[in-house]
Amino acid sequence: MKTLRVFLLLAAVLCAGPARALVTTGLDAAAESDFEMFAGKRVGLVTNQTGLDLAGRSGVDAMFASRKARLVAIFSPEHGFRGTAADGEIISNSTDPVTGLPIYSLYGKTRRPTSAMLAGIDVLVFDIQDIGARFYTYLTTMALCMEEAGKRNIPFVVLDRPNPISGLVLEGPVLSKNIQDFTGYFPVPVRHAMTAGEVALLHKDIRNINVDLTVVKLRGWDRAAFYGDTGLAWVNPSPNIRGVDAAIMYPGIGGFESTNMAVGRGTDAPFLWFGAPWLDAGRLVNTLNAAGLPGVKFRAESKTPEKDIYAGKLCYGVRMEITDRAAVRPMDIFVLAVCALRDKKYYKEFRFDPEALKLTAGNNVYKAIFESKDPPDKIIASFREQCLAFEKLRGKYLLY
Repeated sequence: MKTLRVFLLLAAVLCAGPARALVTTGLDAAAESDFEMFAGKRVGLVTNQTGLDLAGRSGVDAMFASRKARLVAIFSPEHGFRGTAADGEIISNSTDPVTGLPIYSLYGKTRRPTSAMLAGIDVLVFDIQDIGARFYTYLTTMALCMEEAGKRNIPFVVLDRPNPISGLVLEGPVLSKNIQDFTGYFPVPVRHAMTAGEVALLHKDIRNINVDLTVVKLRGWDRAAFYGDTGLAWVNPSPNIRGVDAAIMYPGIGGFESTNMAVGRGTDAPFLWFGAPWLDAGRLVNTLNAAGLPGVKFRAESKTPEKDIYAGKLCYGVRMEITDRAAVRPMDIFVLAVCALRDKKYYKEFRFDPEALKLTAGNNVYKAIFESKDPPDKIIASFREQCLAFEKLRGKYLLY
């Protein structure tokens, strides 16, 4: 009995201790050797508020304190170094008050690092948490940095991080290869199920970029895992992606940003709600629930956004509750909703920007919904065909 009591006491102490991450990020892996791989090199770091180590310390601070690497410049993406700037807000260059290093904005006068910014840099490093949606802009910033580094014979390193919405689920159409815009830069599905490092390898290959690329791999990551399964602390990658569920829904609900539908900015549920003053929310909820989509429930819910297109106006909307993260398919939700909204008998005020929709949902989605007016099941079936074809391509770039 005494032995059993001792065992139970030890177990209780261990269980009460701090939780440890199941996943080691590329940043933590590189920091284990005090950034030996950058020894004697002047480093430029592309990062933001998500670039934290397991202890919650910024990668900037960790690398600046290194006795081996020499951090000389910081580069920041959309939303800025602190991640607080609004969607689409232009950001100026600044100085980090802690290290005194320059922070070059890659979402200001330029979206590519210039020769002046890269002067004196021996290696350019990328460490930002992406969310796994094609039109989320952080990986475009990574790609542009890769391209500019390659032009100047500067090695490029990706400190890899998990895909927070799993590395198994592919969704939506593959972007046409003739489209290359800041929000549509890679010929991948809307939900690509790849890490930043894997996308970097794919981009280097398919665009034939002459760059010395290294990926510092994750350890312990399961492709089927969602971010909440990793043991890593969640940090909002942008102001309106406030949790895993919002990140999961973003690839689908984000498509509404090319329309006159609010997506929850300025409310307590961005990307988990969408609505408008003119929407017959009850009818649309009935349509969505009748489809029997897996992993999600819908209910009518009115909100008055504090900002965005309907700031201060009462909006009738659809609230989504994820019941099974692995099963829910946000692109299916988007297609079913937009196919319903094209019925002018009930939704005569629905409007959209064709060019913006082609960049988010995809050119073929635009044609299927608004030109040929295909039924939802045909459009969704075409997604699956395109994802199957892409899955064969991406296999050669998977690291985990």
